[in-house]
Amino acid sequence: MTTRARNPVVAGARWLARCATSEESVRNAWQSGDFAVIPSGALWLVAEAPLTRTVDAMQLLPADSLGPVLAHPLGSVAWWLVPLDSAVELQHVQQLMVYPSGWPLCCPPINRPAAGRVWLEKPDGSGRLSDPAALGAAFDPGGYLQLPAEAFC
Repeated sequence: MTTRARNPVVAGARWLARCATSEESVRNAWQSGDFAVIPSGALWLVAEAPLTRTVDAMQLLPADSLGPVLAHPLGSVAWWLVPLDSAVELQHVQQLMVYPSGWPLCCPPINRPAAGRVWLEKPDGSGRLSDPAALGAAFDPGGYLQLPAEAFC
């Protein structure tokens, strides 16, 4: 196996570009320092959440439940890549909005920000997505995000 094939940045970029209508347009956008518009629905859906809650949730999720997470700090928003069947499972979570197939996600390159967007958790090429059950529990007030008593001192 070559070093290039094992590079998670290269593998993640290839995986993400394959989700687009045109891999070439994705590569061209990234090479010019811009983001690429990649529609959801080929391999994943997008769950949108407030950025501050996203950062908290990312710390609580087990590593094997955490998939790619994209953020736009100026907009205080983040987008989680979730499995195609996640909409029903996450419909009860008020702070998450799951967009339907075809929703355009403006993706910067894996290794650098573009247009104010940055990957908090990068795609690694494995196809790993955020587990909707764990994600829902992390955002649910009765789930993982309960604060310890010391937080109120």
